[in-house]
Amino acid sequence: MVMIRVTSTIQLNEHEIDFDFVRASGPGGQNVNKVATAAQLRFDVAGSPSLPEEVRERLKKIAGNRIHADGILVIEARRYRSQARNREDATRRLVELIREAAQKPKPRRKTKPSAAAKRRRLEEKRRRSQTKRKRRPIGRPRNDDLPGP
Repeated sequence: MVMIRVTSTIQLNEHEIDFDFVRASGPGGQNVNKVATAAQLRFDVAGSPSLPEEVRERLKKIAGNRIHADGILVIEARRYRSQARNREDATRRLVELIREAAQKPKPRRKTKPSAAAKRRRLEEKRRRSQTKRKRRPIGRPRNDDLPGP
């Protein structure tokens, strides 16, 4: 049983990963028409016993549309001309995704704008208002130009 080490606490069993090989497009000459070198890695995120629940949920968000409705993550690797290198590339990209999902996001701390920032924002609003007011046609009074009760 071969284990793929992702982090100090997460290890994947190699049997959890399935590979399919298909013909790749792009450079390769005659080889590209005869040999299936592009690798399609399939990993069952929803059913993997190796992933903690919180990592599983973050991985689903990070992977986006690479995860199918049934919880299967598909990674396609066709960068290299050899099947072995594409297989390694797909595995490396899976490990990187899981490592990213294993990092807990920093909690957001609420902040308030400083008094100076509020003052600058209001001043800019006043300036913008003046500019727009100067662009109005002359002669017709507007509601905000009339004296109020």
